[in-house]
Amino acid sequence: MKTLLKPLLAALCLLALSAPAMAQVQTRAYAPEDLRALSYNDQVRVIRQEYLEQSGGRQIADDQLRFYIDQVNRSNWRFSDIKRDIGKSLGGDVYPPGGGSDTIRCESTDNRNRTCPTPWRGNSRLSRQLSRTRCVEGQNWSSRDGEVAVWSGCRAEFVSGGHGGAQQMIECHSKDNDARRCPTPWRGRSQLVRQISKTACVEGRNWGSENGLVTVWKGCRAAFAPAYGGGPGYGNGYTVSCASQNGRYATCNWPPGQGRPRLIQQLSPQSCIQGRTWGMAGTNRIWVNGGCRAVFGN
Repeated sequence: MKTLLKPLLAALCLLALSAPAMAQVQTRAYAPEDLRALSYNDQVRVIRQEYLEQSGGRQIADDQLRFYIDQVNRSNWRFSDIKRDIGKSLGGDVYPPGGGSDTIRCESTDNRNRTCPTPWRGNSRLSRQLSRTRCVEGQNWSSRDGEVAVWSGCRAEFVSGGHGGAQQMIECHSKDNDARRCPTPWRGRSQLVRQISKTACVEGRNWGSENGLVTVWKGCRAAFAPAYGGGPGYGNGYTVSCASQNGRYATCNWPPGQGRPRLIQQLSPQSCIQGRTWGMAGTNRIWVNGGCRAVFGN
């Protein structure tokens, strides 16, 4: 009898020892929808765990984790928003938000080069930076007909930069660091769609625009097209200025009926980067931080 009991007791002991390990493997990142109810450490833990589960054991990149934490605490992202975005990022390096085909995501993970096809013809422009690494055209991302390339840690969303063809794009070059003023064939403000110079072109720092005119200086050479609100049928021209004074966090009113704001003009020498130095706090406030001062509009 004792001989028969020994193997049975040994099996029960092994089962008891393995139960905690099995439970640990099967633990899921259950969390309240409003992650702001959690402490910072618990927010980090939950997001890390969700990424582990969806990726099959891969660790989330630090800059992507920081991006999600910022979205939770500054733009009111909920846990379902985080899960959905993780799924999109893991499902492929390119995705159309909301099922549309007007935006794609392209990500340089682990600083690797990545080329992403676009559903539109022509060049592309950056619409939203996702990485802490600053995405600068010509330095760590570029585009050409039907594709976007990223490298050196740039992760971002891109949209079509064509704006109706070559007649809706001009080039303006600052030679020998001199200022150059270039008239535009469209009314309203302009936006940079393709950087040509090695010198980074930053609005407010070495280029600017006004009604029917683009000005470049300090070595900026780039291609420009009509900005949001600069052509017929786009938005209603509503704008608001918001400033981070002395690098401090600040918020400004944005009426919910105006839809989602876009950066129209950067006024500060500090870069205004969505999700990093500006974003939405709820549905009716714009937040700015880190010295960002800009005009926002629809």
